[in-house]
Amino acid sequence: MSRRELLTVAEFCKEFKVSRSTLYEWLAKGLAPRHAKLPNGQLRFNRSDIESWYGSCEVAA
Repeated sequence: MSRRELLTVAEFCKEFKVSRSTLYEWLAKGLAPRHAKLPNGQLRFNRSDIESWYGSCEVAA
């Protein structure tokens, strides 16, 4: 069984060049990709969920 690639908040922010506050604003507005909240309160983002979310953000030229 292959392990899914999970990104931390810091990794997500670095990859998409957004601040933590922007990401948390997106989360509050329901605009961020699906994520999991661990028992310690930390968030994780699945790579496949990020790719689906990013695809839905694209606009036609």
